[in-house]
Amino acid sequence: MAKGWASKSVESQIESAEEAKQTAKIEGIDLEQAAWMREKENLLLSRVRVLHELETARNPRYQLILRKGLADLETKIAQFGQSDSPRARSS
Repeated sequence: MAKGWASKSVESQIESAEEAKQTAKIEGIDLEQAAWMREKENLLLSRVRVLHELETARNPRYQLILRKGLADLETKIAQFGQSDSPRARSS
């Protein structure tokens, strides 16, 4: 069952990416803005994956690594939240 769920999740992500491409074409988003949106979405997806891994991890050392990774992701996501434009963001 988990394999089927993962397959649906991947299918959903592919459809979402295709929709985002179509939206970008329709709205005329420039390449910099599209890359910024894609990077933010990748961080959010990574956060979901790490949270799932953390829920299922049993090894305390692995849990520690996941918590550190989660903290790093949340810091990066917070930086994205401070600005709504890639031009306003400082790298």
